[in-house]
Amino acid sequence: MASAILGNVKEEVTCPICLDLLTKPLSIDCGHSFCQACITSNYESMMSQKGESSCPVCRISYEFENLRPNRHVANIVERLRGVKLNPEEEQKMYHCARHGEKLLLFCKEDKQVICWLCERSQEHRGHSTFLLKEVVKEYQVRDQEMLQNLKRSREEAEEWKVDIQTERTFWKNKIQSEVENVQIEFGKLRDILQSEEEQEIQNLKNEEEVIMNSLTESESELIQQSQVVKDFISDLEHRLEGSTVEMLQCGSTFSIPRCKDLMLRKPKTFPKEQRRVFRAPDLKGMLQVSQKLTDVQRYWVHLTLSPSNNPNIVISEDQRQLRYVPQYWRKRGNYHEGVLGYPPITSGKHYWMVDVSRKEAWYLGLCDRSYFQSSNFQGRSKNYQPRCGYWVIGLHTFEYNVEYNAFGEDAARDPLTLVLSVTVPPQRIGVFLDYEARELSFYNVTNHGFLIYKFSRCSFPKEVFPYFNPGTCPEPMTLHWPSS
Repeated sequence: MASAILGNVKEEVTCPICLDLLTKPLSIDCGHSFCQACITSNYESMMSQKGESSCPVCRISYEFENLRPNRHVANIVERLRGVKLNPEEEQKMYHCARHGEKLLLFCKEDKQVICWLCERSQEHRGHSTFLLKEVVKEYQVRDQEMLQNLKRSREEAEEWKVDIQTERTFWKNKIQSEVENVQIEFGKLRDILQSEEEQEIQNLKNEEEVIMNSLTESESELIQQSQVVKDFISDLEHRLEGSTVEMLQCGSTFSIPRCKDLMLRKPKTFPKEQRRVFRAPDLKGMLQVSQKLTDVQRYWVHLTLSPSNNPNIVISEDQRQLRYVPQYWRKRGNYHEGVLGYPPITSGKHYWMVDVSRKEAWYLGLCDRSYFQSSNFQGRSKNYQPRCGYWVIGLHTFEYNVEYNAFGEDAARDPLTLVLSVTVPPQRIGVFLDYEARELSFYNVTNHGFLIYKFSRCSFPKEVFPYFNPGTCPEPMTLHWPSS
């Protein structure tokens, strides 16, 4: 009895296609279950022949996407695999339920396992039938191919998964990088705004100080004038209150013409309509200028200062700072007050930055060493011109006048000193040389990188040297390296 029940159960969980216990059972909408490999192979076969798929048992159409795993049947199969039927019961499972004959044939049209009597019945007459051994081999080959395809698909899916993870990491890093760039750019904006705000407030405070001082002077002058008028009034009132004789006698001591000629000077004021009106800064232009400075700073190079034979020039131990120290008597001979930077430049793009804060005089730029070594150079500004091997700008302070100059030459190659407009005094100056483009530019790093001056179409020699001259100001000039 138990064997019969077990046999019936086993028959229920046997794949109608391969006639073996279900492996990874999948159920379709009609309720029948098949091995995953068997129903997949059957689906592809029917689609290639008829263009549609139907259940191999009941012929009801189904969609391959609707196949679902049958875990309940899978659990039953797992348990049945551990149970052995006796040979007699097992023999019944492979016999036709209708005719009792062995199931040795397979009807290709109906996709059913049949016996030889079923083959001759009206139901299967005229159908193509094959021995199970032949069909099994065919299905095994097909299933094996399908298995390999599925494995390849699984591997491909794993590769795609890795690709997605890689792309996710790429985009996460890229977006993060762009976020950081946005933060940097807005940080620059905030720095520019803060700097401009501080500068504008300082300008207003300076203007206020000038106006207040002027008004104080005007007020003081007015007080003095008022006191003179009061004195005249007091004298006249006293004269009028006296007797006639006394008034006439005092006439010789009281200056009537002086009183008549007394003219009050109107205090100096500042016309309100002529005041400077605040205008918001051009942030876009400032950012473009700042970006230009950032671009050229990619070519920052390490420079050192060469030793000088001038006893009044002192160079620091790290060869990054020089100053004019007029504590020695100048020995006999010609001494150049400038210093060359090393290494020399023969090609490419190069940037360096110099701190000139607190200095009242300096010269910066490029120099042809052959002219630098010339004994005819006497340190006069007329020698600072491209024809003499110098491409420099400089600062001069005459009493209270501060003047920034560029030293060039006109069409006749005569010395030409240009007065530069510098709104914010530079504390740090960036120098950028594009040797191939024949350009030398000077940037006001203190003022967000605004261009101070540019030498264009220069005729550089094969070898040029950075040039530094502290003038006669004892404050130091300092080379900044990229790390600083």
